[in-house]
Amino acid sequence: MVKTVIGVFDNYDQAEKAVAQLRKSGYDTNEISIVAKDKQADRNSGNGEDDTALNMGTIAGGTATGGALGGLAGLAMGAGALAIPGFGPIIAAGPIAGLLSGAATGGVAGGLIDWGIPEEQGKHYEDEIKQGKILAAVRTHEQKVEKAADIFRQNGASDVNIK
Repeated sequence: MVKTVIGVFDNYDQAEKAVAQLRKSGYDTNEISIVAKDKQADRNSGNGEDDTALNMGTIAGGTATGGALGGLAGLAMGAGALAIPGFGPIIAAGPIAGLLSGAATGGVAGGLIDWGIPEEQGKHYEDEIKQGKILAAVRTHEQKVEKAADIFRQNGASDVNIK
């Protein structure tokens, strides 16, 4: 049976380390997803956001710290920018990107419902992303979910849940 592990990271470095550790532990990029607010788009709109934003486009271009394809850079190859009404621009990488593009009107919470995440919990994750945090998810066989949850926790994730 397939299950989903979700964790919220406060910053890019934590998420990068977690994804790199997942890849080293044998998780495939088609099992790992990342969602973050596209702060680069916010800066372009002139709202004054700082330059510490997660920007998958920059990562894919090879200018990210470390540049290791084992971390977020490996996921960034399939990253896409999405505009969700009432939410703003986000960047999504991995299998979740397809869910979110199909559920643009339902936002992040609507996309997570397809993975068995209750709507209320999905809205909580959506709020975390709005605040600038990074959501990471691993959708894999149930035998591997505890290991993924441990990796998330070891790298500073909060709100780690298995569904």
